[in-house]
Amino acid sequence: MFNYLKLFISLVLLMVLAGCGARPSSEVKGHEKIFENEDLYIMSALRAEEIKDYNTSSAIFNTLYKESNKDEYFYRSLQNDLAADENHRALSRINDVISDKIENFALVRLKIIALIKLERTDEAKELAIKLVEKSREIDDYLLVSEVYVKAKEFDLAVKYLESAYIKDFNEKILDKMAIILYVNLQRQKDAIAQLETHSRIRGCSKLICARLIGFYSNENNIDGLLSTYLRIYKIDSNSEIAKKIVQIYGYKKEYLNMMNFLVESKADDELLLQLYVQLKKYKEASLLSEKLYKDGADIRYLGQSAIFEYESSSNKNDKNMQQSVVKKLEEVTKVINDGLYLNYLGYLLIDHEIDVKKGMHYVEQALKIEANSAYYLDSLAWGYYKLGKCNKAQEIISRVAKMKGNDNPEVIKHIKMIKNCKKGKKRK
Repeated sequence: MFNYLKLFISLVLLMVLAGCGARPSSEVKGHEKIFENEDLYIMSALRAEEIKDYNTSSAIFNTLYKESNKDEYFYRSLQNDLAADENHRALSRINDVISDKIENFALVRLKIIALIKLERTDEAKELAIKLVEKSREIDDYLLVSEVYVKAKEFDLAVKYLESAYIKDFNEKILDKMAIILYVNLQRQKDAIAQLETHSRIRGCSKLICARLIGFYSNENNIDGLLSTYLRIYKIDSNSEIAKKIVQIYGYKKEYLNMMNFLVESKADDELLLQLYVQLKKYKEASLLSEKLYKDGADIRYLGQSAIFEYESSSNKNDKNMQQSVVKKLEEVTKVINDGLYLNYLGYLLIDHEIDVKKGMHYVEQALKIEANSAYYLDSLAWGYYKLGKCNKAQEIISRVAKMKGNDNPEVIKHIKMIKNCKKGKKRK
């Protein structure tokens, strides 16, 4: 349940300190020092507020007011009375300085808060209506609706806010109206419809989108959440909102939409790379890996770029492509001792007969890191096969045939061809 009273006490404080309706009797400007040790008094009063000793803070601010005649001290003192639940004292002090006429808006607002806290709802309602008729300020419309809510007259609160909203379609009015509809009247669909209509016609501000997100989350409406997060991301492109959007796309398993969002937003290139790989978009993965390498200088991204460049090529025998991939992988293997890149480079050199012996050297380096890798042993066997050393190739591939990974199509092809090599058939 929303704590309206605390919200409006804070609201009134902000309005008071902004100088709304300053008392005409005072000519002292807020920044001018009137007496010695004024700053020390202020620090003491603020410290008392900080430790929630509101009575002491009120007394100090009242002393500051009497010594300086600065209205902001008087308002702050009253605020502390209300915070201390000294509502009778606050009301009495306010009544001592204002008449029945609505002239000092700031003090009238404080008086309304005191009346609400004292459960004198009818008086608060009458005064709030008079205030808003005079001020015509948005926050005073909200204050009137708060009084109606306190009186549990929720329909009247909504009607009052509706009449105010249609004047200039103020989103703060709409937000309060939606809260009452959703929370107090249990008209959830109407609350959401009001917000969505405003959003579609006048745009989804941070306030309206945030309220919709709260309602849709409470309703567990995933599509509504996604739609709203996408709208708010257009006006506030921060990483947390982007994460929410990506999470929802993942929950819905809409990976293409997730990919398109990541491409457009550039919110998470590493996640986008994973998606490219998952969707087998290796050309895009190669380009993005190279970008990540240049941006972050992580050499592994260069290795990934090389692998994806090869995998995305429609012509695996393209000499220029092969040269590009080999160059990248050689650069990577000079910096890091990683079996993945060592084996990939070695197999490429072997399979395309670019330099079989050099390729086998890289594979042997990979096997020093992971001696029982079926894939690395397969590459080594394939190297011996390419060199025509059938017995050695058969010895190694027979081990691979018994290992996990022997169902890989490339491995199956190698087992068959090396077996034929053992029989004395000419290798191809």
